[in-house]
Amino acid sequence: MMTEFLAAALAFPTVVFSFLLLIVLAYWLTVALVGLDFDAPVMPISISMFVVITWFTALVGTVLTPEGSLRYAILAGSLLVGALVTKILLIPVKNWTKPEKPASRNDFVGRTAIVRTSKVTERYGQAEVTADDGGTAVVQVRAAQSTELTAGQTALIFDYDAEGEFFWVVDITTGS
Repeated sequence: MMTEFLAAALAFPTVVFSFLLLIVLAYWLTVALVGLDFDAPVMPISISMFVVITWFTALVGTVLTPEGSLRYAILAGSLLVGALVTKILLIPVKNWTKPEKPASRNDFVGRTAIVRTSKVTERYGQAEVTADDGGTAVVQVRAAQSTELTAGQTALIFDYDAEGEFFWVVDITTGS
């Protein structure tokens, strides 16, 4: 049984992928022994998956077909199956590695904030706003002259003034 397996693993076209499989195994063994900490290494994972899938497909094709016939078709089919299956299996892995969108001041627009200064005017004011990650920030805020906001009140951030680097707010209870 073992000799049949070795014969199939060392027959063309499986032998091409058997050699690559040994390289992949050596790589992951080194990673495990050295204790390298990868943060979702998509390239090594994708190459490893491709090699394992193509090796297995070539091995099955080699065992199921008579000696010498269709070996190049098995090679081509193994490469095709390996590419397609790897692409499908990598869909969730690629989602792990999507970079998070950097935080922007515009992310605060539409949020509520608690006034932290004695009052908010057209020229002065600060409020505390909570970000998506649960952290809080004290930001510069401004209100229209007709709006009276005092410490502890909840205000709605409705715009960001990039030039002045402050947020426009309105009283959430009256909407003015």
